[in-house]
Amino acid sequence: MTGRGGVPLVVAVDGGGSKTDAVSLELDGTLVEHRRGPGSSPHFDGLDASAAVVDELVRAVAGRRPVVHAGLYLSGLDLPIEIERYEAAIGRCDWAAASVTVDNDLYALLRAGTDEPDAVAIVCGTGVNAIGLRADRAEVRFPSLGSLSGDWGGGSGLGEAALWHAARAIDGRGPSTALVGEIERRLGVGSVGELIEGLHFGERDASELISLAPAVFEAARAGDAVAIGLVDRQATELADFARACLTRLELLDREIPVVLGGGIARSRDERLLRGIRSELAAAAPLARLSVVDDAPIVGAALLALEAAGGDGAALVRARAAVSAVTAAEPALLDA
Repeated sequence: MTGRGGVPLVVAVDGGGSKTDAVSLELDGTLVEHRRGPGSSPHFDGLDASAAVVDELVRAVAGRRPVVHAGLYLSGLDLPIEIERYEAAIGRCDWAAASVTVDNDLYALLRAGTDEPDAVAIVCGTGVNAIGLRADRAEVRFPSLGSLSGDWGGGSGLGEAALWHAARAIDGRGPSTALVGEIERRLGVGSVGELIEGLHFGERDASELISLAPAVFEAARAGDAVAIGLVDRQATELADFARACLTRLELLDREIPVVLGGGIARSRDERLLRGIRSELAAAAPLARLSVVDDAPIVGAALLALEAAGGDGAALVRARAAVSAVTAAEPALLDA
């Protein structure tokens, strides 16, 4: 990474439930600095804590140089009022005085995956969410408030469902499943009942269940019927997001990119992807499903540079540099 002292910078931030990436770039696309910090989703961490993480990272990547534009793309900013409140909170930071864009991290994922004007992006990491855009600026968004708004899945949903099925397996209400042993092993408990009691009395944190998502996919690949049902349900949920976006945007009969991101999607589980493709083909046969390899911070950087007036060459340079530096970082389950 390089840079010239005093030259203005563009800053981009992508924040999720488990980590936050921030980069600073010069207007020609030269990458100056990259930092990774803890999660900054206001949904999980609260508005003030999220803003503090972002402020610290922006200061770290910008140093003493002026920031001409900052693009902040965070999970948990799903409702207009949430974006307004975040803009107000971050507006107190001196680096935000020039120009700031605040929006959901799905825009960063979408831009990392495609620059086509008609497109859909779906994230499946800690949670699930989606966005659909059309060339005339029409868009489809979802509240993404969990079960309150009809959402299911991601690491959180899969982990909770794994425990639900395990509880029913041990007391006889449901079929036996290898998830019982996986839960005990992965979370270091003597029994599923012990874990349930720990969660009930607040001695264990429900966020620990997110770590059970890989066990669901492993058990499904081994033939466990309960796990197979959960993977198939996840595929249906993600296909439903895409179908809803394309239906509401009247793009079902068009060749539209549908990009997938988030830690679970990037695992490229064959059964999951096959299920999504099968269900999507029934509703939108021309849709093109793909998994985004680049981290969402790549898309955030491109959006920030575009907002600051960066040209095509700058965007090419920035994509290559940010892709390279983030590819070296360990992958995390995120949304």
